[in-house]
Amino acid sequence: MPRYPITDFLTTAAGPILDVRAPAEYAQGHIPGALSLPLFTDEERARIGTTYKQVSPEKAVLEGLDFFGPKMRALVEQAKKLAPGQEVRLHCWRGGMRSGAVLWLLELAGFQVNLLDKGYKDFRHWALAEFARPRQLRVLGGYTGSGKTAVLHALAAQGEPVLDLEKLANHLGSSFGALGQPPQPTQEQFENDLAAALAKLPDDRPIWVEDESRSIGGLGIPAPFFEQMRAAPLVVLDVPQAARVQYLAADYGRHDAGELASAVLRLRKRLGGLVTKEALGAIADGDMPRMVELVLAYYDKTYGYGLTDRPATTVPADSADVAVNAALVRAAANPRTV
Repeated sequence: MPRYPITDFLTTAAGPILDVRAPAEYAQGHIPGALSLPLFTDEERARIGTTYKQVSPEKAVLEGLDFFGPKMRALVEQAKKLAPGQEVRLHCWRGGMRSGAVLWLLELAGFQVNLLDKGYKDFRHWALAEFARPRQLRVLGGYTGSGKTAVLHALAAQGEPVLDLEKLANHLGSSFGALGQPPQPTQEQFENDLAAALAKLPDDRPIWVEDESRSIGGLGIPAPFFEQMRAAPLVVLDVPQAARVQYLAADYGRHDAGELASAVLRLRKRLGGLVTKEALGAIADGDMPRMVELVLAYYDKTYGYGLTDRPATTVPADSADVAVNAALVRAAANPRTV
């Protein structure tokens, strides 16, 4: 019964990761790429926990066996579907009775089982430690509509290490950031995905990341990593407002007018009643450039204030052309090599 510490479990052990915790635990947060193979339903887990606290641990174990027995065949059959090669990595919350029971069952059925020694709890410790590990970061800034995310993707295509926080968060960062995006993950899952993404990036090269506020939609960037972002060299892409208006108008014009109006209404207190009314009218008229102009006045002021007292390298750009701006940013960051 190989028991692996977390780093070996993630990088050396073979087979798909099977998470035998209850569905609600898995939904709250899981190891990226792990597949759910719950030993107990949420209701069964709750009943066992109640028995453990109110009656006795021994009675709770017996109750767990009552639930386990009838579903053993189904668990094996499901595991075979999830892992046709019949080698798996397995974990529960802390490497205790649930993973031990499923390990016994799968080994009986002919599986090679590689167990995470201290369970998902140890993975969470590993994930949180990743955020504090020192990184070489380069932060790409710029006013709203500069095309920063697209520039990051262009840098990645050129072989630069890139961390796309907005992709991990399923949100583009502003009041309009949820447009066209899937639902955001839980905070815990966002942290798990972020830690896994960081672990794949090189330690010996600068990593590009977009300048963000502490929150991306409803999710918070972990404090130790955010502090590294704020201390890292900042490269600000300076795109003319007219080009940014055109860029955003083309983007927002693809979305439903009702969703755009909802995004404007979320800014009502910051925009003021008159500007909000004008922006909503522009949406109703299909005048995306006018709506963008009205909203940008607020975002430009906010972002400009955020740049105060932050040393930065400014990169002037004539347009929002992604390929051109990626080359400009790269040259500014690597003047001797580009």
